[in-house]
Amino acid sequence: MFEQTFKNIDDLLYKDSGSDSELDYIGQTSWVMFLRYLDELEQDKADEAALKGEDYSFILDEEFRWPNWAMPKDAEGKLDHHKAKTGVDLVQFVDGKLFPYLAKFKQEADNANTIEYKIGEIFSELKNKIQSGYNLREILEYADQLPFRASSDKHELSHLYETKIKNMGNAGRNGGQYYTPRPLIRAMINVVDPKIGEKVYDAAAGSCGFLVEAYDYMYKRMEKNTDNLKTLQENTLYGKEKKNLAYVIGVMNMILHGIEAPNIIHTNTLGENIRDIQEKNRYHVILANPPFGGKERPEVQQNFDIKTGETAFLFMQHFIKSLKTGGRAAVVIKNTVLSNTDNASVALRKLLLESCNLHTILDLPGGTFTGAGVKTVVLFFQKGEPTKKIWYYQLDPGRKMGKTNPLNDKDMEEFVALQKTKVESEKSWNLKVSDIDETTFDLSTKNPNTPEEAPLRSPDVILAEMESLDAETNTILNQIKELI
Repeated sequence: MFEQTFKNIDDLLYKDSGSDSELDYIGQTSWVMFLRYLDELEQDKADEAALKGEDYSFILDEEFRWPNWAMPKDAEGKLDHHKAKTGVDLVQFVDGKLFPYLAKFKQEADNANTIEYKIGEIFSELKNKIQSGYNLREILEYADQLPFRASSDKHELSHLYETKIKNMGNAGRNGGQYYTPRPLIRAMINVVDPKIGEKVYDAAAGSCGFLVEAYDYMYKRMEKNTDNLKTLQENTLYGKEKKNLAYVIGVMNMILHGIEAPNIIHTNTLGENIRDIQEKNRYHVILANPPFGGKERPEVQQNFDIKTGETAFLFMQHFIKSLKTGGRAAVVIKNTVLSNTDNASVALRKLLLESCNLHTILDLPGGTFTGAGVKTVVLFFQKGEPTKKIWYYQLDPGRKMGKTNPLNDKDMEEFVALQKTKVESEKSWNLKVSDIDETTFDLSTKNPNTPEEAPLRSPDVILAEMESLDAETNTILNQIKELI
């Protein structure tokens, strides 16, 4: 049912002249779903208060609650066409009254970690792009069918939402920044192993794929009690995101995973001076796939000790500074970080090796990221002690990777298993830091354990073998004739 509802909404958005791509589809679906979710949340809280004999103070004024503007119903529970806005009236209400009203919550909220602030943030950033009030009316009716109360419903909705994010990631270059393959994320989390009571951080959160997968990982493994659940939902997962649409998608993704007021801040992480990061700002676990290839302005570079325009290298400095002593990190980054000879790259490798134990490098095959032609690696490191030995693993699923052949969990099983002991195999090897060049700190290395291909034989050798085989065959045939 839910899947068909999502498809119906997409079909209407496709017909509407205001939405041009998968990015628009998920942005417009997100704001409608958010308001539907908010209504269910408020109803739940009102019901809980009524059971206790208490009054509940609704967040939204009467006029702006879902049952009043989106889905006014008659005595039989059907849409009341006398009260329901449609056509031009509906679009004018949404654009001229609803969005401005909701955007004001950002200024009025007590702090950034409240649902009120999230409401204001979302509706300050998004715009309604649905131009036909008749299409919008149908979309609202479909959204009204989506239940958010049961955990099984939320689980199915979150799965469908993840599929939409994946489709957006496959839609082209713009979408690729939002989607990291979930099997890779799950493998990274498995190695880093976050535990309840630890704080997990992604400074380039995107659609919050790392955070929702960390939530699922920790939830499955923790002791199920009220304190742990409260800790997991409120004081465990933290993120920052610069892009408007990504921020909204990320918040919605976390809400669908059961986190009422996600600790996601809408900000440019690189705009913060890393010298101002104190112990209270540090985290036990960092998981991230920061954007790379960007060219940050000189004033942004002043926030960092190693000056460079490369976005990913600035993020790496932020991650190292943001880890607690003993904290663990897993970061996706393009593989040129291992070998670039410019001053910033050399300085970054030196900083990483001297301040952290870079214990594992996962080399990913081309095509792991749909729409991105660059080769990437995952760096696994722990802050506090210098690196002495690095274990490399070269992932080779045995097929060409791409949109129709994406990474799957089975592809990652051997890496996760071997990483525990860091043994050498045909795909893995170790490198002692004492063996690397101390002037370049070059970490690019070829797999020394790749089986050598047999050398090509000369024509003379091949002909000699054929003659030998012919002679052997003739001998066998003569023996058979004698027996007959």
